[in-house]
Amino acid sequence: MASSRSAAWVSPLCLFLLGWRLMNCLCSDFLSLSLSLSFSFLLPPFSLVGVAVSTYAKYCYSKLQKAALTGAKKGLKKPNIEEIRHAKNAVFNPSMFGSSLQEIMNMQKERYPDRQLPWVQTRLSEEVLALNGDQTEGIFRVPGDIDEVNALKLQVDQWKIPTGLEDPHVPASLLKLWYRELEEPLIPHDFYEECITHYENPEAAIAVVHSLPRINKMVLCYLIRFLQVFVQPGNVAITKMDVNNLAMVMAPNCLRCQSDDPRIIFENTRKEMSFIRVLIQHLDTGFMEGVL
Repeated sequence: MASSRSAAWVSPLCLFLLGWRLMNCLCSDFLSLSLSLSFSFLLPPFSLVGVAVSTYAKYCYSKLQKAALTGAKKGLKKPNIEEIRHAKNAVFNPSMFGSSLQEIMNMQKERYPDRQLPWVQTRLSEEVLALNGDQTEGIFRVPGDIDEVNALKLQVDQWKIPTGLEDPHVPASLLKLWYRELEEPLIPHDFYEECITHYENPEAAIAVVHSLPRINKMVLCYLIRFLQVFVQPGNVAITKMDVNNLAMVMAPNCLRCQSDDPRIIFENTRKEMSFIRVLIQHLDTGFMEGVL
């Protein structure tokens, strides 16, 4: 009698947890959401400390909030088995996409204890150059095939060295996505006003960079040094991506305006682009040589 009662209780609990695991998979990449949606119904389980439901609920809430802001996964292909398996385990194996810089550094601590920069950042940057991205027209402007980008994202998120790549637009697109999806922007919100105030002043703009938290400063300086490769005249002649074009495509991935006013967003977009352009032109990144 006791065993039958236990079975009666275990079954609904298992189904309940399986339901949350399914929700995790859906939240990982496969939903398209509106900013107007409220996810407050997920909040009550947060208080269940030490209970699996609490972990699942927090993860779902976080992913839904991010998807509403940045959009869900795009592409023509349906999720394959490997993607679904990865999504199912994502709650216990956090992604390098959508996390904070410090979280990413913590994730790689065991694999790469001596690295000063996120492996995902340097790996994708190196792939772009290895595929002659600095000699490819429209690099960072022309998007890579979205299904190839999704496949590469899955590969990188499992700490695998990318293989079989032929198109530099694919790692370039994923690199931009990584910057764009950082939990907090590369240049934190607390420094945003300084950036758009000093967008035409090289000395002041550089001072802002050096006042950033160390990890943000290192990652930003690596990015600027990387972009400085592309603005060399010989490369620009082929890529058609001069400093203005590079600043235009990269600024939204580094700075985020928090205003909802379209006029402010429009005006600040110009200042954000100018700030990044000034850094590409004037920031001395020599100290980043050889830093990984």
